[in-house]
Amino acid sequence: MPEDVDQLTGNEVRAPRTAVEERPDATSEPVLLDVRDLSVAYGATHAVREVSFQLNDGEFVGLLGESGSGKTTLGNAILRLLPAGRITGGSIRFAGQDITHASQADLRRLRWRDMSTVFQSSMNSLNPVLTIEAQFRDVIEEHTSMRGAEVRHRIAELLEMVMIDPSFMRFYPHELSGGMKQRVCLALALALRPRLVVLDEPTTGLDVIVQRSILDNVRALQRDQGFAVLLISHDLGTVMEVSDRVMVMYAGRIVEDQRSATMLAEPIHPYTRGLLGAYADPRADAVEIGYIPGRPPDLSRPVRGCPFAPRCREAADACRTEEPRLVPMGPGLAACHVAEQAYAAGDGRREGAPRSGQVFTTSASREVRIEERRPILEVDRVSKRYRSRRGFKVREVDAVIDVSFTLREGTVTALVGQSGSGKSTLARLVTGVERPTSGEVRFGDVRVDRLRGRALRDYRRHIQLVFQDPFAALNPTHTIGYILSRPLVNYGGVSRRELRPRVEELLESVGLSPASAYIDKFPHQLSGGQQQRVVVARALAPDPEIIVADEPISMLDVSIRAEILQLLDDLVRKRGIAMLYITHDLLSARVLADEVLVLHRGRLVESGPTLRVIREARDDYTQRLLNAIPNPYATRRA
Repeated sequence: MPEDVDQLTGNEVRAPRTAVEERPDATSEPVLLDVRDLSVAYGATHAVREVSFQLNDGEFVGLLGESGSGKTTLGNAILRLLPAGRITGGSIRFAGQDITHASQADLRRLRWRDMSTVFQSSMNSLNPVLTIEAQFRDVIEEHTSMRGAEVRHRIAELLEMVMIDPSFMRFYPHELSGGMKQRVCLALALALRPRLVVLDEPTTGLDVIVQRSILDNVRALQRDQGFAVLLISHDLGTVMEVSDRVMVMYAGRIVEDQRSATMLAEPIHPYTRGLLGAYADPRADAVEIGYIPGRPPDLSRPVRGCPFAPRCREAADACRTEEPRLVPMGPGLAACHVAEQAYAAGDGRREGAPRSGQVFTTSASREVRIEERRPILEVDRVSKRYRSRRGFKVREVDAVIDVSFTLREGTVTALVGQSGSGKSTLARLVTGVERPTSGEVRFGDVRVDRLRGRALRDYRRHIQLVFQDPFAALNPTHTIGYILSRPLVNYGGVSRRELRPRVEELLESVGLSPASAYIDKFPHQLSGGQQQRVVVARALAPDPEIIVADEPISMLDVSIRAEILQLLDDLVRKRGIAMLYITHDLLSARVLADEVLVLHRGRLVESGPTLRVIREARDDYTQRLLNAIPNPYATRRA
């Protein structure tokens, strides 16, 4: 076989890429993917509308937008993975070949070998009844002539490439951490050295250190092997740090497309500036993070005018009558009447990212004297040890080790750490779901760790939970009114006559106004931010003294995270609630919390007032958490 042909795939060998700063402009590279006027529909919903773009060989492109913007549908359409949708117009050309209506046989030859994907949920992507080795064998043996020891050697090579010990090939997916499973999915996608890899939210839900590690790994592999990447995400900060070019998608169309460094310096579209406004330096005296009020339009109905106009402060009359086209503008491409007029008048340049929407501000002066507030719950030298049996072996794991802290009236205590650090175990201990192996949890004069039966149920009226995934936390078969009525009946003894007024009062208290517009809806009819507000309202129903918020914004779009943080902050300050805010993100902790507890491998490694911990972090682990915060402006400042 010739030297310039890959012996694994039979494809032509491509020279490795150099580092991004040493590469020529991507426009000098051959076009790998050419999408023209592509439209995709699910029934009456037009999820992708006349989208056109090109992706060059070896280019790293980010595709950004809120949930429902059409970015995942676009990624799936490129791979022709649309079981419930259909392409209604346009074309997709890959390496010069039109694959818009390619047969399944042709697509089977393309997938894995020439184009592959990594999906958001690694647990759902991996077969739970097959070992890691078996899943690699399925791919390699189906598409190549490799067999036996040769395959095993290739699997070991792939796992080492993503920094996993080859011994893990004997494990099942449930025996690996979330970050390791996502690395396995990445290695599978690269197994046959494809030319294009589509990464669909590959790090959503993972903690910031693992997220940074995976994306750095992807970038290093991409530079070394020269494949092209389409990274789909709602997190602009993360994408900006790794992408050569960024496309911003809204309501099924691309509204901005330009080089990432230029987009930071000169964002064109108001929507892009709104997304950029969600980032800030946590070490600053005053931290502002923005959010965009409202929600994307319903694409099952005709779009009139600019779809972003109802949420845009800058909208003009033309924006409400005519949808703008994606045209060359300033440093890139954009679809915005107002920006187009500004550039035509010679006044288009917009430094930085002025807020497009509303902001949530915190400052050093707002920090309270924590020790002066009334203590509500005290955790005293608590430890929790789990035991598991595998065959004749008994394994012991210390999830929490000798942890002490106090939750106080009208304050927020942030519990920060990676997945597996013990945060959720501590949440179960303070809510009485688990009992500590040693130590005490006290609610006033009551020992929570000794409560049983009715006494434990009565205690839970005083402590309520806000969960990470709002849709999973709400029963999809019940209306919002019914969901909120249950805690009122179960804990408050509210009569049937009083129920509806009380439910409406709860909805109004979390900003869902008028309540009559939400009370009879089902969860799927609400946006992610609205669903999370309902979860918060349900937690408020028994009038608790303590709320445990477990990663309440990690599953939400970056454009609405500040909105939920603002809501939680208002409730704590106005109602005098003590909140335990569990997160892996020190930026959100900086915005919301009065004090921070940093948990690592079950131990508290650092604690104190929020600003002091962030500015004067003494522990190396705290520094790692700070350095892992996606901040698109850090590189620019440097």
